[in-house]
Parts: sequence; C-alpha cells; structure tokens
Amino acid sequence: MRFRASIENVHTFHRIIQTVEKLQKKCIIKFTETEIHIICNTDESGVQIWSQIRVVSLFTDYRIQSNANNEISLALATDALSQALRSAAAHSGAEEIVMKLAKKRDVAVLSFEIFGASRMGRRVKVAHDVRIEVLKPADVARLKEPLCPEPDIHILLPPLLKLRTIVDRLRPLADVIAVRANGSGKLQISAATESAKMDVVWEGCANPRMAQEGLSQGVPDGEQNDIDKRDPKQMFSVLVHVRSFLKFLNAHVVSTTTIACICQNHCMILYVYIGDVADAGGVLTFYIPAVLDD
Repeated sequence: MRFRASIENVHTFHRIIQTVEKLQKKCIIKFTETEIHIICNTDESGVQIWSQIRVVSLFTDYRIQSNANNEISLALATDALSQALRSAAAHSGAEEIVMKLAKKRDVAVLSFEIFGASRMGRRVKVAHDVRIEVLKPADVARLKEPLCPEPDIHILLPPLLKLRTIVDRLRPLADVIAVRANGSGKLQISAATESAKMDVVWEGCANPRMAQEGLSQGVPDGEQNDIDKRDPKQMFSVLVHVRSFLKFLNAHVVSTTTIACICQNHCMILYVYIGDVADAGGVLTFYIPAVLDD
C-alpha cells in the first residue's frame, strides 16, 4: 500500500477540512485514483457530509497503489488534520507540500512535509504527522449515503456568510427554524416563539433542474411531468434544528455556489460546490434531518 501526493491547492484543502472539523471530531477519507471522498456520518445531530473532490483540483504528482482497486480509506481526527493543513497554508513561501502514508514507531500516519528555504537560502523541511486508522475494504463497503425521497424543490441559496449572519440572529428566538422555498425563486427562513414570529424572505433565487443533470436521484417521466405541472408558487418546507443548520453554514469558507434541496418533512440536502458549478473541483453534500412537527 503506497500513497504520495503534492498538495497544489492547500488553502482550498484546508477550508474543506475546516468545514468538516466544525461538524465532527473524526472523519473518513477515501482516496481513489481520480477522487477523494470525505465522509462524516456519526454526528449526534444527524447531520452528515458525503463529499466528492477531484484529485486534480487539489493535488499534483498523485500516486496511489493498493490491493483494493488502488483505493485507500482512512479514519482520522479532523482537528489534527486541520492543524497540519493550517501549518502548511501558513508557509506562503513553501516550495512543495507533500502528503504521504508512512509508519512511525509502528503507528500508521498521514505525514505532511513542507519544504522551503531559510533566510540564508538553505533548504528546510517541516513535518507534521497525523495518526490514522487504515480501514478494511469490507468496512468501507458498508458505508451508505442516506436514502432520501426525490426533493420537492431545488433552490440556489444566497451567499452562505450572509445567510449565517441572519440565522445567528434567529438563534435566540427558537431551537428550530422553518426553511421554505418554491419554484418561483422564493426562499423563506422563519423562527417563531409563543409571542412573536420572524420571517426572512429572498426573491429571485434560481431554481436549477438538478434531477435532469443527474445530480440527485432520478425521477420517472410521469412524476417529472407532475412536478412540471405544479403551481410554481406552492411552498415546500422543512423544519430543522438551528444548530444543525449553523453547522452546515460553516461551509461558507469554501462555498462558491450552494443549492438547497427540500424533501418536505423529511430532510434538506445541500450541495456546496468547490469552484464554478460548470467545472466544479468537487462538491460537499450535506444531509440535515427534519424535525417532525408534533
């Protein structure tokens, strides 16, 4: 089993792991020949991340070899990985940042080596080792993304940083917020108490047809026709814990475009694109379970 790569886009990699770190203390990273997958599926709130990132968007000189179809899966602490990448990102003059599998004192590690030059012009190396657990292919095969119904509506979200500011202000009002959207580009986020209710509304948001592009589960032709005939002003909603939604909004550090999919009374699926949608370097997919209204 061998793995070695030069990190070309360390700042993007660090921002991705920053987002993951806010959700969960441990994550799983699956390296393949063309993609890396970062998975968080054990958060106590039920929020999950299933990400798919193209190797070429983060790495150069990428080499991987294993007996499992050249795939390697690791479990590791997100804070340790974030710290190593933070250190690498801080070395603005680094000539090369190498990430590789290694063994130190009989312990498997993901080793980060940062090569640069001192003020005297001498070549220097800074190393960080992150302890890992190499997972068996059979254990990885048992990992499954959540099964969700076909979303009722897809809508392009406003910039996540602005959205986070608003949701932060709603947080003192309620533990649960309602997210609503329709096919006419209307998005509404609401919080209510016994004596007051606050609604924040956006108009003119885009409604992408994601099912036709294969970015969500397929829809039979008959059902697609029914969807097309719906009143575009019909609102679809989901209740979610405000803390869960704020965990997702930490993705503002990496997001360029985010599409929300509402499965009414079931869940929200959120696609956070890395780079432009047309040529995205990858996508972080968040699953937020619904709070059932008694």
